[in-house]
Amino acid sequence: MVYGYIRISTDKQSVDNQRFEIQRFCKENDLEVEKWIEETISGSKSPEKRLLGSLLAEVKKDDLIICSELSRLGRSIFMIMSILNHLMQNDVRIWTIKDNYRLGDNIQSKVLAFAFGLSAEIERNLISQRTKEALARKQSEGMVLGRPKGTASNVKLSGREAEIQRLLESNISKSAIARIFGVNRMTVDTFLRKRMI
Repeated sequence: MVYGYIRISTDKQSVDNQRFEIQRFCKENDLEVEKWIEETISGSKSPEKRLLGSLLAEVKKDDLIICSELSRLGRSIFMIMSILNHLMQNDVRIWTIKDNYRLGDNIQSKVLAFAFGLSAEIERNLISQRTKEALARKQSEGMVLGRPKGTASNVKLSGREAEIQRLLESNISKSAIARIFGVNRMTVDTFLRKRMI
Protein backbone atom coordinates (compact mmCIF):
# COMPACT_ATOMS: atom_id res chain seq x y z
CA MET A 1 0.00 0.00 0.00
CA VAL A 2 1.21 3.53 -0.77
CA TYR A 3 0.60 6.22 1.86
CA GLY A 4 0.99 9.96 1.44
CA TYR A 5 1.92 11.68 4.72
CA ILE A 6 1.48 15.44 5.10
CA ARG A 7 2.09 17.48 8.24
CA ILE A 8 1.83 21.22 8.72
CA SER A 9 2.52 23.02 11.99
CA THR A 10 -0.23 25.64 12.00
CA ASP A 11 -3.61 26.13 10.43
CA LYS A 12 -2.18 29.22 8.71
CA GLN A 13 -0.16 26.89 6.49
CA SER A 14 -1.65 24.85 3.67
CA VAL A 15 -1.37 21.14 2.91
CA ASP A 16 -1.78 21.92 -0.80
CA ASN A 17 1.93 22.39 -1.54
CA GLN A 18 2.95 19.08 0.01
CA ARG A 19 0.03 17.26 -1.62
CA PHE A 20 0.98 18.74 -5.01
CA GLU A 21 4.63 17.65 -4.60
CA ILE A 22 3.62 14.10 -3.66
CA GLN A 23 1.09 13.81 -6.49
CA ARG A 24 3.62 15.09 -9.05
CA PHE A 25 6.26 12.68 -7.72
CA CYS A 26 3.82 9.76 -7.92
CA LYS A 27 2.86 10.66 -11.50
CA GLU A 28 6.54 10.78 -12.53
CA ASN A 29 7.21 7.40 -10.86
CA ASP A 30 4.00 5.62 -11.91
CA LEU A 31 2.69 5.38 -8.33
CA GLU A 32 -0.68 6.13 -6.81
CA VAL A 33 -1.32 7.16 -3.21
CA GLU A 34 -3.97 4.83 -1.81
CA LYS A 35 -4.35 6.58 1.55
CA TRP A 36 -3.60 10.14 2.63
CA ILE A 37 -2.71 11.11 6.20
CA GLU A 38 -2.89 14.87 6.77
CA GLU A 39 -2.47 16.61 10.10
CA THR A 40 -1.96 20.07 11.55
CA ILE A 41 0.24 19.62 14.60
CA SER A 42 3.71 20.50 15.84
CA GLY A 43 6.49 18.11 14.88
CA SER A 44 7.73 18.25 18.48
CA LYS A 45 4.71 16.20 19.62
CA SER A 46 5.47 12.50 19.96
CA PRO A 47 4.22 10.27 17.12
CA GLU A 48 1.75 8.61 19.52
CA LYS A 49 -0.02 11.96 19.95
CA ARG A 50 -0.29 12.45 16.19
CA LEU A 51 -1.98 10.64 13.32
CA LEU A 52 1.54 9.52 12.44
CA GLY A 53 1.38 7.12 15.41
CA SER A 54 -1.69 5.41 13.92
CA LEU A 55 0.06 5.22 10.55
CA LEU A 56 3.16 3.63 12.12
CA ALA A 57 0.93 1.03 13.80
CA GLU A 58 -0.99 0.36 10.57
CA VAL A 59 1.77 -0.06 7.97
CA LYS A 60 2.94 -3.52 7.00
CA LYS A 61 5.89 -5.10 5.25
CA ASP A 62 6.56 -3.64 1.76
CA ASP A 63 4.23 -0.66 2.30
CA LEU A 64 5.54 2.71 1.11
CA ILE A 65 5.20 6.08 2.84
CA ILE A 66 5.86 9.15 0.72
CA CYS A 67 6.35 12.58 2.28
CA SER A 68 7.84 15.84 1.08
CA GLU A 69 10.84 15.77 3.45
CA LEU A 70 12.13 14.04 6.58
CA SER A 71 11.35 17.09 8.74
CA ARG A 72 7.64 16.30 8.28
CA LEU A 73 8.15 13.22 10.50
CA GLY A 74 9.43 15.19 13.47
CA ARG A 75 11.31 18.20 14.69
CA SER A 76 14.24 16.47 16.43
CA ILE A 77 16.81 14.25 14.75
CA PHE A 78 16.33 11.72 17.56
CA MET A 79 12.59 11.44 16.85
CA ILE A 80 13.15 11.14 13.09
CA MET A 81 15.83 8.46 13.53
CA SER A 82 13.60 6.53 15.91
CA ILE A 83 10.72 6.58 13.38
CA LEU A 84 12.97 5.57 10.48
CA ASN A 85 14.50 2.78 12.54
CA HIS A 86 11.02 1.47 13.41
CA LEU A 87 9.94 1.55 9.75
CA MET A 88 13.07 -0.17 8.46
CA GLN A 89 12.91 -2.90 11.10
CA ASN A 90 9.37 -3.61 9.89
CA ASP A 91 10.42 -3.59 6.20
CA VAL A 92 8.36 -0.48 5.46
CA ARG A 93 9.81 1.79 2.79
CA ILE A 94 9.85 5.56 3.15
CA TRP A 95 10.68 7.95 0.33
CA THR A 96 11.04 11.70 0.58
CA ILE A 97 10.86 14.12 -2.31
CA LYS A 98 12.98 17.16 -1.33
CA ASP A 99 15.67 15.18 0.54
CA ASN A 100 15.57 12.38 -2.06
CA TYR A 101 15.81 9.62 0.57
CA ARG A 102 14.86 6.13 -0.56
CA LEU A 103 14.88 3.96 2.53
CA GLY A 104 13.87 0.39 1.91
CA ASP A 105 15.24 -3.11 1.46
CA ASN A 106 18.78 -2.41 0.28
CA ILE A 107 22.24 -2.39 1.85
CA GLN A 108 22.34 1.42 2.27
CA SER A 109 19.07 1.31 4.19
CA LYS A 110 20.35 -1.50 6.40
CA VAL A 111 23.49 0.50 7.20
CA LEU A 112 21.33 3.56 7.93
CA ALA A 113 18.98 1.49 10.10
CA PHE A 114 21.97 0.29 12.13
CA ALA A 115 23.29 3.85 12.44
CA PHE A 116 19.85 5.20 13.40
CA GLY A 117 19.33 2.45 15.96
CA LEU A 118 22.79 2.98 17.46
CA SER A 119 22.33 6.76 17.59
CA ALA A 120 18.91 6.39 19.22
CA GLU A 121 20.35 3.99 21.81
CA ILE A 122 23.23 6.38 22.60
CA GLU A 123 20.76 9.27 22.93
CA ARG A 124 18.51 7.23 25.26
CA ASN A 125 21.52 6.32 27.41
CA LEU A 126 22.63 9.96 27.61
CA ILE A 127 19.14 11.10 28.61
CA SER A 128 18.93 8.34 31.22
CA GLN A 129 22.34 9.25 32.61
CA ARG A 130 21.46 12.98 32.84
CA THR A 131 18.15 12.13 34.55
CA LYS A 132 19.84 9.86 37.11
CA GLU A 133 22.46 12.53 37.85
CA ALA A 134 19.77 15.20 38.34
CA LEU A 135 17.73 12.92 40.61
CA ALA A 136 20.80 11.99 42.68
CA ARG A 137 21.65 15.70 43.12
CA LYS A 138 18.08 16.54 44.22
CA GLN A 139 18.05 13.59 46.62
CA SER A 140 21.39 14.71 48.12
CA GLU A 141 19.81 18.14 48.66
CA GLY A 142 17.11 16.46 50.77
CA MET A 143 14.28 16.45 48.25
CA VAL A 144 11.87 13.53 48.58
CA LEU A 145 11.48 11.90 45.17
CA GLY A 146 8.53 10.08 43.67
CA ARG A 147 4.77 10.28 43.98
CA PRO A 148 3.41 10.59 47.51
CA LYS A 149 2.02 7.30 48.78
CA GLY A 150 -1.68 6.66 48.34
CA THR A 151 -2.50 9.54 45.99
CA ALA A 152 -3.21 7.53 42.84
CA SER A 153 -6.74 6.34 43.65
CA ASN A 154 -8.30 8.75 41.16
CA VAL A 155 -6.49 8.43 37.83
CA LYS A 156 -7.26 9.46 34.23
CA LEU A 157 -9.11 6.20 33.61
CA SER A 158 -11.36 6.44 36.69
CA GLY A 159 -15.00 6.09 35.73
CA ARG A 160 -14.11 4.49 32.41
CA GLU A 161 -14.21 0.88 33.66
CA ALA A 162 -17.28 -0.09 31.61
CA GLU A 163 -15.85 1.40 28.40
CA ILE A 164 -12.53 -0.34 28.94
CA GLN A 165 -14.29 -3.64 29.70
CA ARG A 166 -16.24 -3.38 26.40
CA LEU A 167 -13.02 -2.65 24.48
CA LEU A 168 -11.27 -5.64 26.06
CA GLU A 169 -14.23 -7.88 25.21
CA SER A 170 -13.95 -6.65 21.61
CA ASN A 171 -10.32 -7.90 21.59
CA ILE A 172 -8.88 -4.36 21.49
CA SER A 173 -5.26 -4.44 22.67
CA LYS A 174 -4.07 -2.60 25.78
CA SER A 175 -1.83 -0.44 23.57
CA ALA A 176 -4.81 0.57 21.43
CA ILE A 177 -6.87 1.31 24.56
CA ALA A 178 -4.03 3.49 25.84
CA ARG A 179 -4.02 5.45 22.56
CA ILE A 180 -7.81 5.86 22.69
CA PHE A 181 -7.67 7.40 26.17
CA GLY A 182 -4.40 9.29 25.64
CA VAL A 183 -2.43 7.47 28.33
CA ASN A 184 0.60 5.21 28.51
CA ARG A 185 0.09 1.45 28.07
CA MET A 186 1.56 0.90 31.56
CA THR A 187 -1.19 3.16 32.96
CA VAL A 188 -3.77 0.84 31.41
CA ASP A 189 -1.97 -2.24 32.82
CA THR A 190 -1.81 -0.75 36.33
CA PHE A 191 -5.42 0.41 36.16
CA LEU A 192 -6.66 -3.03 35.08
CA ARG A 193 -4.60 -4.78 37.76
CA LYS A 194 -5.81 -2.47 40.57
CA ARG A 195 -9.44 -2.56 39.42
CA MET A 196 -9.18 -6.32 38.73
CA ILE A 197 -10.81 -5.95 35.31
